[in-house]
Amino acid sequence: MQNIKNLTLKNNKKKIIFTAGPASLIDSNLSNIKPCFGRGDKEYLKTEIKVLNKIRKIAGGFNDIARFQGSGSLAIEIMMANYLYGKVLIIDTGYYAKRLHLISNQLKKLFGYIKGIDIINWRKINTLQKKYDWIVACPTETSCGIKIPIKTLSKVSKKCKSKLMLDATGSIGLENDHELADVISFSSCKGLFGLTGAGFICFNRKFENHIPSFYLNLQNHIDKKMTGPYQILYSLEKILEKHSDIKYSVIVNKHKFMKKMKNFLTLPKENQPNLCTHVDKIIKTKSKKVVLYSPRNDIGGSVVCHIGEAHLGRKAKGKIIDNLKI
Repeated sequence: MQNIKNLTLKNNKKKIIFTAGPASLIDSNLSNIKPCFGRGDKEYLKTEIKVLNKIRKIAGGFNDIARFQGSGSLAIEIMMANYLYGKVLIIDTGYYAKRLHLISNQLKKLFGYIKGIDIINWRKINTLQKKYDWIVACPTETSCGIKIPIKTLSKVSKKCKSKLMLDATGSIGLENDHELADVISFSSCKGLFGLTGAGFICFNRKFENHIPSFYLNLQNHIDKKMTGPYQILYSLEKILEKHSDIKYSVIVNKHKFMKKMKNFLTLPKENQPNLCTHVDKIIKTKSKKVVLYSPRNDIGGSVVCHIGEAHLGRKAKGKIIDNLKI
């Protein structure tokens, strides 16, 4: 155990990350991995139930959760394929929201459940008057460092008589109110602070679409008809027990960065996500150890993410920010 702690501490000193996920390496990610199997392994199955219940709690108390091997992008596509139908509205916050628009158009052609798709800039959502079957949004848009409060999205969906779907990849574990949505998807490696490789869908309402695909059919994952992310779930067990301590490190780094860059912030406080921050200047570093985020956007400036001291938990001071300059 001590050897693993020393190893992770050593490796985190070699590389200082300001990227969107995975976070800095936490010793618990490695120390809790064990040989396991998803059928007949009573110890593992007990751990899986414990971990999934904890994730549901972090997400706000959803009724159900599905888990599978794969990225957050896969989780999004499975969620959208199984749930979206009728008239759909995408709230445009940047690259990842535009990707939701792309996927919904592909699914419309593939399966035919979606009948119409609109997209609206996030700054104009209060002007909405039309009714939709579904509103789809990315409450934390890492490409531009934008946060739309989920309470705001919930009010808009009620106004439009629609159900609410969230790509919660950048917000899960770091923001509140996910339970106001009908269904959300996310991965293991950002605000859950796990290793890459697991996707999740939390839902309160049953999906209605019948998808003619083995892997994209959500029911097959619920029924566990393929190998699951067994070792990722094992690794999350100890991480989630100290989730609030690890989250503290993100808040510390966010506050210190905003204080240092207060003259260059592009968004007001209510639109500042905990995961990342956009500034209107190019962030630089002299350290060869630093890995800066390369966001997918065309708005200029820089996006800096704040999970690089996750391994320090409540001992985090935001010292890594001293490596940054404009």
